[in-house]
Amino acid sequence: MTDPEKPEYCLEPLGKHHDRQSFTCGVESLNVYLKTQASQDMRRKANAVFILRLETDPTLIEGYFTLCASGLPPGAIPEAAQTHLPRYPLVSATLIGRFAVRTASQGKGLGSLLLAKALEKSLENSAVVGSSMVVVDAIDENAVGFYAAHGFLKLPESMRLVLPMLSIAAATEGQ
Repeated sequence: MTDPEKPEYCLEPLGKHHDRQSFTCGVESLNVYLKTQASQDMRRKANAVFILRLETDPTLIEGYFTLCASGLPPGAIPEAAQTHLPRYPLVSATLIGRFAVRTASQGKGLGSLLLAKALEKSLENSAVVGSSMVVVDAIDENAVGFYAAHGFLKLPESMRLVLPMLSIAAATEGQ
């Protein structure tokens, strides 16, 4: 049974019907990307762009994230995240390249919901295209704190954080 007080959200790929022009999250580069570059990146297969929307409103974008394949040198990964990593010159990873929640919806837990959806999608895709971890490049120290609170480990002297795919799998099995 659904709670009438709690809105239901849908995750779907960015489409032409989504209202990109009214999206604002407080970070101009993230706003501009969604409005001017995201569709082109999808067509070119450079990024997958997913939006979160209310079930009752098929056009309003509550938040979005991008995913793409990436790689990291093994030496850059914190020891705590190196368990069960393959011994390759590059460790396969999924990059959450951009991540934003619209300003009017911030502070309502949508960032955590959107991140859970991004991790879920990353884990699903790792069964098709190998990926040992999820990587994020935090935009500022607040973002570092947000990702760290969700289990990500910060790489030394950078704004980059990682979360092993095995940790994501273990967390989802416990649900």
